Amino acid sequence: MVSDTIAAIATAVGEASISVIRVSGPEAVAEVSHIFKGRVPLDQADSHTVHYGHIIDPATGERVEEVLATIMRAPRSFTMEDVIEISSHGGVVAVRRVMDILLQQRIRIAEPGEFTKRAFLNGRIDLSQAEGVIDLIRSKSDRAFSVALKQVEGKLSRQIKPLQQTLIETLAHIEVNIDYPEHDVESFTADLIKNKSAEVMTEIDKLLRTANEGKILREGITTAIVGRPNVGKSSLLNALAHDNRAIVTDIPGTTRDVIEEYVTINNIPLKLLDTAGIRETMDVVEKIGVERSRGAVNDADLLLFVLNSSEPLHEDEIELMEQISGRQVIVILNKIDLPPQLDRSVLLQHFNEQQIVEMSVKDDQGVDRLEQAISSLFFGGKLEANDVTYVSNVRHIGLLKQAKRSLQDAYEAADQLIPIDMIQIDVRLAWEQLGEIIGDSAPDSLIDQIFSQFCLGK
Repeated sequence: MVSDTIAAIATAVGEASISVIRVSGPEAVAEVSHIFKGRVPLDQADSHTVHYGHIIDPATGERVEEVLATIMRAPRSFTMEDVIEISSHGGVVAVRRVMDILLQQRIRIAEPGEFTKRAFLNGRIDLSQAEGVIDLIRSKSDRAFSVALKQVEGKLSRQIKPLQQTLIETLAHIEVNIDYPEHDVESFTADLIKNKSAEVMTEIDKLLRTANEGKILREGITTAIVGRPNVGKSSLLNALAHDNRAIVTDIPGTTRDVIEEYVTINNIPLKLLDTAGIRETMDVVEKIGVERSRGAVNDADLLLFVLNSSEPLHEDEIELMEQISGRQVIVILNKIDLPPQLDRSVLLQHFNEQQIVEMSVKDDQGVDRLEQAISSLFFGGKLEANDVTYVSNVRHIGLLKQAKRSLQDAYEAADQLIPIDMIQIDVRLAWEQLGEIIGDSAPDSLIDQIFSQFCLGK
């Protein structure tokens, strides 16, 4: 479906043992053959074979780089085009020299995600599988990787396509009723629409049941660590990250800005935000940090509200407590190794016992209890079985909800015996919305937008 040949670096740029340059298109074999010198000419090589040789500058005959060339002939490649992958020595200079020679041929540099886009356009994968590729690359936990891998393998597609088939068969029945009204089967068709709509809505509900968990696995939980200065927020970040990521001192106000760190707890990815201690201050820099902390509180999915159990509650803490009441909050009573002074009854006016975790971050006490509390808050303590299809993509979730609404409209219209040709509009809309998930009915602008998010060379 495309006529030019493209190339891009498929591995991260920088010092490494090897780098891989991917070339794809109808002229891939012919063009790389011009600059590759090995025992077997590439244009005579069998598909799926690897060949040792050198990249040659055709203008001077100079050996540019020692390489291995892997040839995959169409349609037995990821893009379903002729593909050659050139493995060179790692490093910026070696890769740049090979790329410079390639781009002197009838080859252009690929756009971000263009290899995967060609795989989609050529029918190798559907749109949901293509989106699974980028999720695979961005996975932040083993479970997120497994969810993305199932999507790449087409598990979501295999569940969407039967629903589309059910709707297309329903539409065909409606068309017959419209074209041959003399058979007078409108009431029968209305019952069929209700039954089929209910059947597909039930399956959509099953997919949406894991949508929240899937979105968390894909994107992570934005988690802000909040509290007054010197209560142990930075120590908690370091304990969860298992690294001295934030500076910890006895001086209040050490943290002046929001520090980000990704961690994985019980296979749940968290984007941890260590915030500046929230308090009234005259320090200009600290005041900016406090304002950023308040912004992080508003944007976070989860708040870890850290208190010093060895001190009475401060006025700033009571005010913050009132602001975050009703949010997803875990209250951390830190420094339990010291004599307690905090009045828990005030806490229980805003939070329940399950939201309160006692810890001594300094002595590494209670970290496991905190991890379990986070897992319980979002997943009821455990993830679903491995064979469950998690719908993790926001676009997919939105389209499933739209399709369900369209089918609900069709069901209610059929129940009220509204003319069949009117109901047909809602059924067809649901079919198109499901098709947009896998790319059957996705507009070109959406396809371009999705693939523009990919890295170069993928």
